[in-house]
Amino acid sequence: MDSLFLANLTSPPLLFFALGLLAALVRSDLEIPEQVAKLLSLYLLFAIGFKGGVALSSSLGGWTTFTSLGAAVLLASLIPFGVFFALRARLGAADAAAMAATYGSVSAVTFVTATSFLDAGEVTWSGYMVAAMALMESPAIIIGLLLYRVYNRDSAGALPFEPKAMLRESLLNGSVFLILGSLAIGYATGERGMTQLEPLVVDLFIGILCLFLLDMGIVAMRRMRDLSRGGGQTMMLALLGLLLPLLHGAMGMALAWMLGLGEGDALLLVVLAASASYIAVPAAMRLALPEANPSYYLGTSLAITFPFNLIVGIPLYHVAVRWLVA
Repeated sequence: MDSLFLANLTSPPLLFFALGLLAALVRSDLEIPEQVAKLLSLYLLFAIGFKGGVALSSSLGGWTTFTSLGAAVLLASLIPFGVFFALRARLGAADAAAMAATYGSVSAVTFVTATSFLDAGEVTWSGYMVAAMALMESPAIIIGLLLYRVYNRDSAGALPFEPKAMLRESLLNGSVFLILGSLAIGYATGERGMTQLEPLVVDLFIGILCLFLLDMGIVAMRRMRDLSRGGGQTMMLALLGLLLPLLHGAMGMALAWMLGLGEGDALLLVVLAASASYIAVPAAMRLALPEANPSYYLGTSLAITFPFNLIVGIPLYHVAVRWLVA
């Protein structure tokens, strides 16, 4: 177990993330330009989607594939209810709904880091887990907004809940659309496509991930400052940011055990359940639920849960998964 933690803590992506944290902490002027950061995130979504599609084309597992995808959607649908009802009395309907959507959805970068962790350990994983990640983006957003509409009916500023519009907006969200499209292209082109794109999607992957995590370290430290301005809620939110990934990860592990998933796929399902969105959900909440406080849902997911999962969570979940599937 100690060697797993040490290997993760000394990996280049994690060290660059720590460098970003340090740069923001000491107020260095180091910064990744916004357009460059966006390009890096687009690359990561494209690369992981394409590689997943290629893997899916040669390992479509029939019943296992569909049950795993179903388990992923089930997790994304159940988690928001628990988070919402646990926080509604303390935070109010708007902030509870935003937190529910955030923790029911997923972090693509945490998933990408987990796949890199598995690849470094030469642990195999299935391409359909990329589809599972993409499918988990939308349900939590829709359910979070639905819960807000139901429990905030008399709010003068509440907007009507439009399922078709929200479903369309969720599925056509840029990150979801790109990863699903890349997955489809990787599946269609298979090994021939991988041969053509391997220098781009494999050889450059770790280097691009390091640059992206450098930027995310800078952003995460700044969000920690935002979260510290949350008044009396700060300590509670910080504690939730540590407890929720453990609780949700345990739910994912139980489902992985019930489905008999292998080591790699089980870890990825756990990581998806334990992660929290800081890209797709905040973008949706900013438009659909402007009364929710961004320092709550974005600060908690990005400043607490994201670093916890990267530094401690992934190797911890891996140890638990190895014990479970042994």
